[in-house]
Amino acid sequence: MNYESKLSCVARGIKSSIIRELLKVANDPGMISFGGGVPDPDTFPRHKMAEIAKDIIENEYKFVLQYGTTEGDQELMQGYIDLLKKYENIDWLNYDNMVITVGSQQALYLIGITLLDEESYCAVSRPIYLGAASAFVQRNPHFINVPLLKDGIDLDYLENELEKLKKEGNIDKFKFTYVVSNFHNPAGVSMGLEKRKKLVELAKKYDFLIIEDDPYGALRFEGEKVDTIYSLAPDRTILLNTFSKVLSPGLRLGVVIGPKEIVRRVTMVKQAADLATPSLTQRLAAKFINENDLMEEIKPTIKLYREKKDSMMKAMKKHLGDIKGIDWTYPEGGLFTWVTLPKEFDTMEMFEIAKKEKVLYIPGVAFYVDEPDKNTMRISFCLPTHEEIDEGMKRLRNSINKYAEQKGIEL
Repeated sequence: MNYESKLSCVARGIKSSIIRELLKVANDPGMISFGGGVPDPDTFPRHKMAEIAKDIIENEYKFVLQYGTTEGDQELMQGYIDLLKKYENIDWLNYDNMVITVGSQQALYLIGITLLDEESYCAVSRPIYLGAASAFVQRNPHFINVPLLKDGIDLDYLENELEKLKKEGNIDKFKFTYVVSNFHNPAGVSMGLEKRKKLVELAKKYDFLIIEDDPYGALRFEGEKVDTIYSLAPDRTILLNTFSKVLSPGLRLGVVIGPKEIVRRVTMVKQAADLATPSLTQRLAAKFINENDLMEEIKPTIKLYREKKDSMMKAMKKHLGDIKGIDWTYPEGGLFTWVTLPKEFDTMEMFEIAKKEKVLYIPGVAFYVDEPDKNTMRISFCLPTHEEIDEGMKRLRNSINKYAEQKGIEL
């Protein structure tokens, strides 16, 4: 049977995640991986979560083992509303402004279905978070790929592109600009307050939505906290958040916050996708954040990541700093730094050498929806030990040297 002929256009167009394929070798003996963006498992509050899980399964089984509402567990929603009120000065939310999703990846997928058609336009950063790219690409929209600078997307470039759409008579088809506002995945950079305000001005001028993805905002270990874009423009911003980086990714819990008219549409789309997010994991998270100060709980996690980031920056300067034309970002939070090698490099080609050297990274080509910059890579510092970070950078330099020798590149 020709199974290919039975597939939809969407299914035929889906490609396997480069990251998933590359990281199949991450568990090889002796391998040091800077690839995965997964939290350090030792940061998970497993003992407290185990006690809560036992209690709610035994005493709240009629709720946690049953179907739930599509919107989400109101106990969790209220707990999250209280968090935002306390730490973000957002005090106007109610349940109509929220829907709990199965991780932020589902939130991105639902946003794509809710807002994008083949005739639609949307703006994304270049490079872009891979999960957002895979969710939006399935809707086959027209992408405006906005260069990512050290302080967020290039808003002058974006405005020029919007002016072109306006002159062409297509500005009404422009749906949203998608940004990772804090500690960008993959680039590690953050958008400053003035640039956030300028983006809001553009959204009002050209009448579009802002999708603010903020999975790492709580993991700030340097610099001053910046107001969310949502707090600046709640009427035209959709805020996506997750418990994966501050509690546990295994819970698979995300949240969409925005204007009730949009949230209602997202909720209706979710009904068709899975009926509801699991009641068990929602109530577990609700009990945890209601019984503990979440921001106090994650202070040891932030300290751990700050120290690993410092080790990474030190090791990169030590082992890579003398390479002519190399550049990397200095994140103030989150899990990643973005490395740009001289133009002659192709990090996907070099990956085979790196595997033999027993070190892994994610080639930059994974993070584009247009022609990629092949000389880039994402480096994650959250999982390796301090000793592995230094040794891994030494192995990466060996990989760079061997690739340069093969290609006749002068370092």
